[in-house]
Amino acid sequence: MVHASLSLTAATILPEDSGDALLVGRVWSKAAGGPSPVILREGHVYDLSGHVATIASLLEKPDVAAWLSSLRDLPDLGRLDAFLSGEVGELLAPVDLQAIKAAGVTFAGSMLERVIEEQAKGDSGRAEEIRKRLAPVLGESLKGVVAGSPEAAKVKALLQDMGLWSQYLEVGIGPDAEIFTKAQPMSSVGCGAKVGIHPISEWNNPEPEVVLVVRSDGEIVGATLGNDVNLRDVEGRSALLLGKAKDNNSSCALGPFIRLFDKGFTLEDVNGLSVSLSVTGEDGFEMTGISHMSAISRTPKNLASQMLNRNHQYPDGAVLFLGTMFAPVKDRRGPGLGFTHEIGDRVEIASPRLGRLVNFVDRTDVCPQWTFGVRALMQNIAARGLIDRL
Repeated sequence: MVHASLSLTAATILPEDSGDALLVGRVWSKAAGGPSPVILREGHVYDLSGHVATIASLLEKPDVAAWLSSLRDLPDLGRLDAFLSGEVGELLAPVDLQAIKAAGVTFAGSMLERVIEEQAKGDSGRAEEIRKRLAPVLGESLKGVVAGSPEAAKVKALLQDMGLWSQYLEVGIGPDAEIFTKAQPMSSVGCGAKVGIHPISEWNNPEPEVVLVVRSDGEIVGATLGNDVNLRDVEGRSALLLGKAKDNNSSCALGPFIRLFDKGFTLEDVNGLSVSLSVTGEDGFEMTGISHMSAISRTPKNLASQMLNRNHQYPDGAVLFLGTMFAPVKDRRGPGLGFTHEIGDRVEIASPRLGRLVNFVDRTDVCPQWTFGVRALMQNIAARGLIDRL
């Protein structure tokens, strides 16, 4: 459900070059009585369900950009602003049947913070002391290292000799990436929705990420923005608690739209994106930051190939979070305690060519329950006579 106080408009969430962007997504349409895949044209939301019933089906088209450009006379569901206000429906996460996967520890800054979490055993009060001790050594060692390279192997040997090697560094600069399941298909929330923090957590953070959209044959067809909401104290206690730290009610946000690749936007453009994060609290707290995809330790193409290949398939396609570029450390509750969310935080993740993903923080047991899953989607599609368009 869209939080009314966010007051979102199309102008605030769309890419700066939205007039030239091929943007697809999903809305809950009051008129249609359910979710519909849509394309955005000149600020209006056009219904694609007369041709494809799901985003997963849409993205399986061999040349989806050309196919979409050929469509005419699509039903106009209304202006995007009318969905953002809740007047005619709601903007949903722009995926449906796809697997929701994530790559971890793909940037040097987040590698360091993961090692700090591990050393602190989930205690935020110890983080600053450990950071001061490890940052001068690990920060310099990891700078510019390409994961899986001979140079990375030398760094590993050096850090092992110093007693500083970690499971997080293994996946950060070793040959094998960490690829995990972030959330279940249909469970993600969209732009304007609440994101959830589990009530047991006292040390947590947003993770602003670029998210690849991958077809079932492994072809990368577009990108969007994501918030991989994370519980640092939970994962810090044990890496085996990753599922509890990552996969909770409303803990995965995607959107606002998928930008499909075409002549004006390609995978090369993704490699050069910058991503900004802004957190504004009801307590007056503000935090901002910006980072760059160019600092990633593995290429997006390599990460996608490690996720989907002959050994591991996703017949409905997948989306892949590419890893967070930084972990916020600005003190909030007291000196040396670092950053953690408070209820009511407004979180904005933005990139000029992908738009702005805006969400509002609440507890996971207060956020709307996830009740509309794959079975409900199939029932809705059948009731609307769209089964033959899957």
